[in-house]
Amino acid sequence: MKKIIIGARGSKLSLAYVDKVRSSLLQKNQNLDEKDISVQTIKTSGDIFHDKKLSEIGGKNLFCKEIEESLLQKDIDIAIHSLKDMDSRENINLVIGAYIKRNDPRDVFISSKYKSLQELKEGMVIGSSSRRRELQLKNINKNILVKNIRGNIDTRIKKMENGELDAIILASAGIKSLGLENKIKKTFSINEILPAVGQGIIAVQCRSDDRYIKNILKNINDSETSFCAAAERSMLKKIGGDCETAVGGLAQLENKKIKLKAQLFSDDGNFFFNYEFIGAYNEANEIGKKTGEKLLKLAGDKFKKK
Repeated sequence: MKKIIIGARGSKLSLAYVDKVRSSLLQKNQNLDEKDISVQTIKTSGDIFHDKKLSEIGGKNLFCKEIEESLLQKDIDIAIHSLKDMDSRENINLVIGAYIKRNDPRDVFISSKYKSLQELKEGMVIGSSSRRRELQLKNINKNILVKNIRGNIDTRIKKMENGELDAIILASAGIKSLGLENKIKKTFSINEILPAVGQGIIAVQCRSDDRYIKNILKNINDSETSFCAAAERSMLKKIGGDCETAVGGLAQLENKKIKLKAQLFSDDGNFFFNYEFIGAYNEANEIGKKTGEKLLKLAGDKFKKK
């Protein structure tokens, strides 16, 4: 049997996701053995230029580009990504073969000194790498300053513990995957902070024409997560925009219905528009498209589709 090569970033979090996917593959595919799977770590543009804003170095997909190139060149057979890092417009030669059951999609507040965002006084600094989070945070507490920080989770926590920042906001899924739950001071409800599209979902990608890999990935796909991901990504695709576009979206499936909550900020960040759509789970793409259309209509000339 040909050895299957998994490609992913080399961060602790990415490698935790690799372990999760590899375990699922072995568990759900009886013909696979540990020796059949190897891992190749790949440095992405997002990892190399970690001291700059994503918008300054080319925008979205910077944590996926080099990994996808390795997949297209057949250096690897499977690519593992955080879905929220992926461009909503897929390369036709690549496909997401499996969505792993979603982790907690919410954002969390981490601080050495404070228990909640509301405790932060004027001029206090909170670290975040996302314009969406920055604007959502300022809706809760207008006094704070938001400083752009990048780098892996350990680096961000260290900056906060060294006193460079009063607090940081991170995705719960990453914190929990690294066993750092004890650092969490507060988990935001989705009504307080609506997460990024795809947050908490591991996407497993392969070549569109690789039937063997597509078949083994099918066995680890979580259908509920895949329907929700389709709705969220369809909404994002309709809105367009880039990595500076402040947009949140979360689809939840219940009783064969998808409820998609979405939020879009104006280009200047002074206005935000909320919309919620409920529809049949097997119309996930249409639900996302209609939600995106409605948000664009609500925003009017306050948001320019890039």
